[in-house]
Amino acid sequence: MRVLNKILFALSCTVLAQSAYAQQASDGVVKIGILNDQSGVYADFGGKSSVEAARMAVQDFGGKVLGVPVEIVSADHQNKPDVAASVARQWYDTEKVDSIMELTTSSVALAVQGLSKDKKKITMTTGAATTDLTGKQCSPYGFHWAYDTHALAVGTGGALVENGGNKWFFLTADYAFGYSLEEQTSKFVKSKGGQVLGAVRHPLAATDYSSFLLQAQSSGANVIGMANAGLDTANAIKQAAEFGLTQGGTRLAALLFTLAEVKGLGLKAAQGLTLTEGWYWDQSDENRAFAKKFQEKTGRMPNMIHVGTYSAVTQYLKAIQKAGTDATEPVAKALHEMPVEDVFAKKGKVLSNGRMVYDMYLFQVKKPDESKSEWDMYKQLAKVPGDQAYLSVADSGCQATQ
Repeated sequence: MRVLNKILFALSCTVLAQSAYAQQASDGVVKIGILNDQSGVYADFGGKSSVEAARMAVQDFGGKVLGVPVEIVSADHQNKPDVAASVARQWYDTEKVDSIMELTTSSVALAVQGLSKDKKKITMTTGAATTDLTGKQCSPYGFHWAYDTHALAVGTGGALVENGGNKWFFLTADYAFGYSLEEQTSKFVKSKGGQVLGAVRHPLAATDYSSFLLQAQSSGANVIGMANAGLDTANAIKQAAEFGLTQGGTRLAALLFTLAEVKGLGLKAAQGLTLTEGWYWDQSDENRAFAKKFQEKTGRMPNMIHVGTYSAVTQYLKAIQKAGTDATEPVAKALHEMPVEDVFAKKGKVLSNGRMVYDMYLFQVKKPDESKSEWDMYKQLAKVPGDQAYLSVADSGCQATQ
């Protein structure tokens, strides 16, 4: 009887402890929303593969935190800030979503982070580039996780100069995003002793880049910096390959391009291209193991957006566990305090403006005869330490504090 009483007492303590934990998680569930482009120009960049990465993170965490289940919901924002804000508002007000992540497209990320700031909800952006997320439009509840325009400019601009690419000509999309990429990259090219020989603007969604590429070629530049994204970048690269620019020794520097887009182009067109990412599947045994698991679920290898989303979800759940609650203020505090150590980032740290700082890498796309397998696409040219890749809090202009 005494043994039975001890067993019953232990069971009752376990039940009470689980109940206490559950009371610390609102609504008896932790709900994370993945909001991104799932049908447009960035569908391969992040898309449904990011949703799967989030689900993998939950599964690897055990499916629960503080004794309650973790649920992933997702939606396609169609690259429209008003659509994204509407979805986010419904998620917060009706569906009790606790945090929104991924947020491909800078205008979308800014809109959702602004709404989330007002509602005191956490956002963790992995798919958007603008430094305004941790600068003039920063939030005490906003975190920028995978990359930004500053890191791309430092990696592809500054590091490439050190690898011999010292004379630049920019092919720039004629809108704010393109101007920002060109401006920031030019700064780092010049800071490393390189020269900017000129630039040409092209309209969004142009189809014929021949005149722009000829201007770049005649300038004498040994690097063409592509301050654009998506199909603009892909189409320009295809036409540059047709003109034989890379075979003639000119380097193509894609300022926002990932493994997903390289795969879409193919090595024949993309060979010699230089770009910056924060993660590559073939860098370590740990990366290869993760990539294999990801490929089994999605049919593709992950890029930095996918693995960054996995990392963001994992770190969010760790923060809830540390805080002992899913309430926004203590979880945000834990996210600012905790180091980031996972398959995505080593010795990562979160600045007070929400920027997660970790090492970035300059890669060059292999020639077809250098590739040993379907996804063997990169060779590493340089490592860019995190403290060089990202703006300091003082430089970011962020005034938001908790």
